[in-house]
Amino acid sequence: MTTKESPATDVIEVGDQFYIRAQSSLTDSRTLVLLHDDTFAVFNRYGDIQAVGSGQQGIFHQETRHLSRLELCVCGLRPLLLSSTVREDNILLGVDLGNPDMELPSGEPLLRGTLHIFRSKFLTGNGCLERITIHNYGQEASEVDLSFVFGADFADIFEVRGQKRERRGVRLPDETDQSSITLAYQGLDQIVRRTRIECSPLPCVVRSSEICVPIHLGPHEETCFSLSVLCQSNGANPAPADYDKALHRVTSQRSSSPLAGVDIYTSNEQFNDWLNRSRADLEMMISSTSFGPYPYAGVPWFSTVFGRDGIITALELLWIAPEVAKGVLSYLAGMQSRDFDPDRDAEPGKILHEMRKGEMARLREVPFGRYYGSVDSTPLFVMLAAAYYERTADLEFIRSIWPNVEAAIAWIDHFGDVDGDGFVEYARHSETGLLQQGWKDSQDSVFHADGTLAAGPIALCEVQSYVYAAKSRIAAVAHDLGLHSERDKLHTQAEDLRGKFEDAFWSDEISMFALALDGDKRQCRVRSSNAGQCLFSGIASHACSRRTMNSLLSAELFSGWGVRTVATGERRYNPMSYHNGSVWPHDNALIAFGTRDSREKSLALRIMSGLLDLSIFADLHRLPELICGFPRRAGKGPTLYPVACSPQAWAAGSVFLVLQACLGLSIDAKKSRVHLHHTALPEAIPEVRVRNLKVGGSSVDLVFERRPETVAVDILQRNGEIEIVALR
Repeated sequence: MTTKESPATDVIEVGDQFYIRAQSSLTDSRTLVLLHDDTFAVFNRYGDIQAVGSGQQGIFHQETRHLSRLELCVCGLRPLLLSSTVREDNILLGVDLGNPDMELPSGEPLLRGTLHIFRSKFLTGNGCLERITIHNYGQEASEVDLSFVFGADFADIFEVRGQKRERRGVRLPDETDQSSITLAYQGLDQIVRRTRIECSPLPCVVRSSEICVPIHLGPHEETCFSLSVLCQSNGANPAPADYDKALHRVTSQRSSSPLAGVDIYTSNEQFNDWLNRSRADLEMMISSTSFGPYPYAGVPWFSTVFGRDGIITALELLWIAPEVAKGVLSYLAGMQSRDFDPDRDAEPGKILHEMRKGEMARLREVPFGRYYGSVDSTPLFVMLAAAYYERTADLEFIRSIWPNVEAAIAWIDHFGDVDGDGFVEYARHSETGLLQQGWKDSQDSVFHADGTLAAGPIALCEVQSYVYAAKSRIAAVAHDLGLHSERDKLHTQAEDLRGKFEDAFWSDEISMFALALDGDKRQCRVRSSNAGQCLFSGIASHACSRRTMNSLLSAELFSGWGVRTVATGERRYNPMSYHNGSVWPHDNALIAFGTRDSREKSLALRIMSGLLDLSIFADLHRLPELICGFPRRAGKGPTLYPVACSPQAWAAGSVFLVLQACLGLSIDAKKSRVHLHHTALPEAIPEVRVRNLKVGGSSVDLVFERRPETVAVDILQRNGEIEIVALR
């Protein structure tokens, strides 16, 4: 192994990895994220991309890292960071830099802060466009060279995550001209991927791995130029884009997102910050597909279609943006499995788990190109279809996907219930697939009270809740389609499941539903958040629901920031684990949603308050995928999970579902009616205003005001025929 270092640099190369000196400013690990459809980027706070360690920085297109290094220097020196931020709408990254104390090529000194360098960059569908503006605040003319050092490893997203490959494709020779260089790689899948880096309009010098731009500025003069990074794949050759026109186009697209219609404002500015950040993150992550809008799961590791994540995000947004649910249903119906494929855990009628487009997925080095190893995506698909119909009364769309709904129900009844006991179980069919196929898919996430891992096939408690919600609610849709015998069958099946669920899953010993049943039908008597997701479907009796809610609020499960995935005291509890003691915002939102129609809202209020406080500590008020499950301590913020996705779609959507739960809000579009079930608000949020809530062709503006004993509801404006029914 070789080591290379220079006293003048902060970066040390060891073998094929790069490291930084402990005393260097490069030890700052904070990153800034941009995303647009199938392109995302992770920059450091200088707006650079650094090949440090095995980090995640880079510009990625269709799950390949097209640029793994991009560093701006002034006469070979790193500039000084003044500030950097992503604009509130998540479109534009702005970085303010200054020159350090330095000696110009002429031999004259240049005092620090004489030059101001402003970098502004954004993503398009196939790359990154950047404008660099340089202003000379000095009293003398200045001549400097701005250089960009770059590299492209064309690593697959799974390689960046740490997966080793026995073989890789080949780097092709670089192609250069007067203002650009094109880096190329031919993968083992025979696809040629290219990265074109182009500078305009100033003259520049193009060298191997570097573009140098000479700048001459008189006193108080300013100039600017652009640097574009265009990603090409399989012969596609996107034309260079004009910076201003492309920025206008991207901004216009974002302003017409499905979330643009409804306005929510509260009397708590910190809650507004959380809500507005969540909205902006979702607008960034909702991608346009040929089927309609679809929320990609999260950056950086899950910037693609996930079935479960898309469905749950759509459910979180359903009351304010039903168009997202329609896009998700359309996409997943189009990708529904029609065949058996054990390598991909695919069976007829099963709904997608994950969709990947990179080289390793195409070569089946990973099974996730189109992978179906999810036990819950299929019942959740049916559940979302029923919820979408209740919210919109869009019978024609439901009619168009009804064959997919029927195929999904058939999968639940036959392939999902592998042993015919009436419960849906899972067991993977391939050694390369996921061992655990619920939302907690870590290999050690399903276990018995003594810590022993459960042997399959495994029936998770929350999956039975999803199945009950799916069948009981889609039965009403079958009725409106004139399928009366199908309605009766679904209703009977749902009630049969409800009748046997508590006998099989309830445990007096832990005062909640057991995490799962193993292959021998033995309960996994573990106190977990899974039981909380049995509340919103109606599968649990009132008595069991009350006891479960009380257990979820205990100190063993409620950390102060939210409900833990696993209670303290359980054998595999670890507050730093991914699924065995951490706190997930989306999980908490679904638990809170179980109180939407209930008079008892204390669980939802505690969750809302905990997540609100978490958002205050979180960078940019952005809730991460998860946090560690350590108990909340006075004067100390939450302990972050080091590799959590941020932003992540269902974490961003949690604020809307928790708010809906507290408001007790549900919508019956057939009757053009908004129901408000026992509305409650925490002390920190005395007032909530919801403007332009649409039901069919009508809309309403509502204001909720917290009073000593209740919450008052007033109609500020009503357009069309829409009824408000409040239950106190």
